[in-house]
Amino acid sequence: MIFKDYYKILGLETSKVTGEEIKTAYREQAKKYHPDVNIGDKKSEDRFKDINEAYKILSQTQSKRKYDRQWNNYIGRKKAKTESEKSNTQNEFFSMLFGSNQNNEEPEIKKAKKVPAKGENIETEINVSIEEAYYGSEKKVSLRTVDGKMKTFSIKVPSGIRSNEKVRLIGQGKNGVNGGKNGDLFIKINIKNDSKFKLNGNNLVTDLYLSPWEAALGTRVSIDGIDEKVSLYIPPGIQSGEKIKIPCKGYQDGKGGRGDLVAEVKTVVPRKLAENEKELFERLSEISKFNPRKD
Repeated sequence: MIFKDYYKILGLETSKVTGEEIKTAYREQAKKYHPDVNIGDKKSEDRFKDINEAYKILSQTQSKRKYDRQWNNYIGRKKAKTESEKSNTQNEFFSMLFGSNQNNEEPEIKKAKKVPAKGENIETEINVSIEEAYYGSEKKVSLRTVDGKMKTFSIKVPSGIRSNEKVRLIGQGKNGVNGGKNGDLFIKINIKNDSKFKLNGNNLVTDLYLSPWEAALGTRVSIDGIDEKVSLYIPPGIQSGEKIKIPCKGYQDGKGGRGDLVAEVKTVVPRKLAENEKELFERLSEISKFNPRKD
């Protein structure tokens, strides 16, 4: 598995940098490789995407910590692999010089010691609902092991996890080499919208259906939040498509707070009208001077 060196992409020489240093480096690199100043340059376009990806990961404390841990593991495995290849090359060189021992005796020069290397990590992903992610849940995932057998893992999805974050199961990856530790299993969490809520950053968006008279006259309604019902005042004359924010009733922000619950107004006209309702609408059309195509 190949990891991108996000620090190098941003022009940083070490991981021991402050958030402000990361932001400054990002601005410099983004300005240098922005598509608007490198029109038609595919390499600059790809570099710009890497720069944005690097900043997204390193600018957040939690994702930076996870990346640093994975990067250090990757460098360790790469170094161990290089040492192992170097040892094999030395053995081949000595064989060329001294020849192989026909009596299967050990040559005078000692064999290079095999270096333990951690096994390769495995990655997969699962889908969870917004409520499962908000409250935390336990999910099952089945994977085929290297020997062809299916193995089922129980995954605890922590409360408030972000979409695209990963849950790590230590030692559940591929087997280590030369006595090295097993790799890890990383499960990427995909939070899926449903008919009730849509996740937009830290905000939860829900549809608020109103009748024409409720939208015209104003009213007070009760809507379902993710953890409680919320009473909401609807001002007269509200338009379909307008949004009403209820502060601190949205998704967890990872810092002990919450985003907003956003109610998007959708005015609904009855598909069938009773006779008296039809008469009222006809009367309204006669006396009203309102024209939505002009007003």
